[in-house]
Amino acid sequence: MLEIWILDTLTTPSDCKNHSNPCINKKKKKKTLNWRRNVLQTMDDRELIRRYRLDRAGIMFVTDLIRDTLTSPTQRRNAIAPELKVITTLRYLATGKMQQCSSDDLGLSQPSVSRVITQTITALSEPLIVSQFISFPLDIPTLQAQKTAFMNIAGFPGVVGVIDGTHIRIIAPSEDEYVYVNRKRYHSINVQVVFSADYRIVDIVAKWPGATHDARILAESGLRHLFEGRRIPANCHLLGDSGYPCKPWLLTPYLHPDQGSQLNYNRAHKKTRAVVERGIGQLKRRFHILHGEVRLAPGKVCKVITACAVLHNICKARQIADHPTDNRADEDDDEEYPPQGRDLSQSGNPYRAQFTNLHFM
Repeated sequence: MLEIWILDTLTTPSDCKNHSNPCINKKKKKKTLNWRRNVLQTMDDRELIRRYRLDRAGIMFVTDLIRDTLTSPTQRRNAIAPELKVITTLRYLATGKMQQCSSDDLGLSQPSVSRVITQTITALSEPLIVSQFISFPLDIPTLQAQKTAFMNIAGFPGVVGVIDGTHIRIIAPSEDEYVYVNRKRYHSINVQVVFSADYRIVDIVAKWPGATHDARILAESGLRHLFEGRRIPANCHLLGDSGYPCKPWLLTPYLHPDQGSQLNYNRAHKKTRAVVERGIGQLKRRFHILHGEVRLAPGKVCKVITACAVLHNICKARQIADHPTDNRADEDDDEEYPPQGRDLSQSGNPYRAQFTNLHFM
């Protein structure tokens, strides 16, 4: 064996051609590059919206928004382009299935799809990006415009937003599994979301496990500090369901309304607050990943939710049409009631009574 080893190491290139040893005759295999489909050139806007929820201009807008983050530092010829990373991620969010992304003839391996999606979602959920598209209005003209828009729905005055919680189903996490089990007995992230009258998301909190009650999420949110710190003027209200405490700035329905003004108040309240239910329905059906079980760790799921909210508002701003079914309310979320044995400090009850008698007699 030692003689053979010496012979192999001393063999010249010309000798290798005639050598009978198959190991030496074996030629170096050329590395082949995967062919990648350019859907921006092969699909029209209608097909792009159907598959990726944005048209060509919208996809390029999102890509330019996070291009610096997505651009690979590698000098390899076959580095994945930022456009392809965005397209792959949009397909994942639209379908909820990573396998569907790689089966779309995009030319990426499954490990590459996973890395690309993680990178893109992380970029879209960065605070600097989120704040560009999701922020609660503080200026008087915008607040007044929202009051007018909500007033036109059912005659409920002073409304600048509608609030609700929605549960995003997840797989059972490996740590602190029990805190993610919600009242319907499945694992979830409980997301607080506020919609404007035109179905744009103006505030979102996506970080709490499913067992957390809506009232606690609100109590520890920046939104409460905006209202109670008087950053938002008086006579501006949110509408929420009975799971929230009644406040001078957060009006909830009467649990047992009397005939007359209280019943009138409840009817207008329900019609106006339906905006948040339909808005959540639009969000989940536009990005179907939120409509099923997200098979990621809780921290990554929160980034997915935030990224979807940003993209939803981009779609609204670019007037990307909703699917016909998107006008339905979110059937997975029914009205939540206050947790038993817990004081929700219903400090707004006297204000609500005065408000009802003034506007709904």
